[in-house]
Amino acid sequence: MSASDATTFDFESTSGSDVGRVRKVNEDSILEATQNGLWVVADGMGGHAAGDFASQTVVAAMGGLGVSASCQELRHQVIDCLSLANQQIHCHGEVLGRGSIGSTVVALLAFEDRFLCYWSGDSRIYLLRNEALRQVTRDHTEVQALLDTGTITPAQAVTWPRRNVITRAIGVTLDPEVEMTEGQLQDRDLFLLCSDGLTEYFDIEELSQVLTMREWDLAAKCRFLISQAVARGGKDNVSVILVYVRENGRPEIEFDRHVSEFESQL
Repeated sequence: MSASDATTFDFESTSGSDVGRVRKVNEDSILEATQNGLWVVADGMGGHAAGDFASQTVVAAMGGLGVSASCQELRHQVIDCLSLANQQIHCHGEVLGRGSIGSTVVALLAFEDRFLCYWSGDSRIYLLRNEALRQVTRDHTEVQALLDTGTITPAQAVTWPRRNVITRAIGVTLDPEVEMTEGQLQDRDLFLLCSDGLTEYFDIEELSQVLTMREWDLAAKCRFLISQAVARGGKDNVSVILVYVRENGRPEIEFDRHVSEFESQL
């Protein structure tokens, strides 16, 4: 299939970020470049002048992506951008001289009829397709490594004392440690990108309930997720991006415009 024969898609997205109830600085950064088919969530670590610098550096580097002629070229450009961010963060950490600083990252990119997901750390991307929600990314954390080896059970992982310790982040090592997956876009796909400030308070079943609610548009769903994460404790910064996919030529989905009981509490 030539590029001209590929199915084309339109995208609608919305985003939000909140400092939460405990932190004084929002070390999360987000990039919502819908017109370019690019969405990024980065969660910095290291405190003020470190974590916020790290996440902002990741977002700035990804925002510098150029126009790609092919999916293969785009893959190379993403790695180049993340390598640049990794170098800048690593050098900044050495200048500060206060231990490792870094940032998680999840990035969703759309190219023609395909999507690409890149990640490092425990920020996540989910995909709702045909009313079924699945986690696209796999956490780079100590607890996930223990789960993978069968050392602990999923029930134990919920209360594991080091469950938030990440094993990868941009800027921590000399070279970026990033994982990638890609796939075919489909009509009415809905992607959720988020920092762990959200998933601390929502399991996949409840996320699915929110994302499949036909009464709410994207903005209402985004507001609800963020406000509830804050209301339930808000121990960390919380950031959310929702990306809705429509195949060109398909009729738009219609949302019921009445205000639900939940939305009235936002």
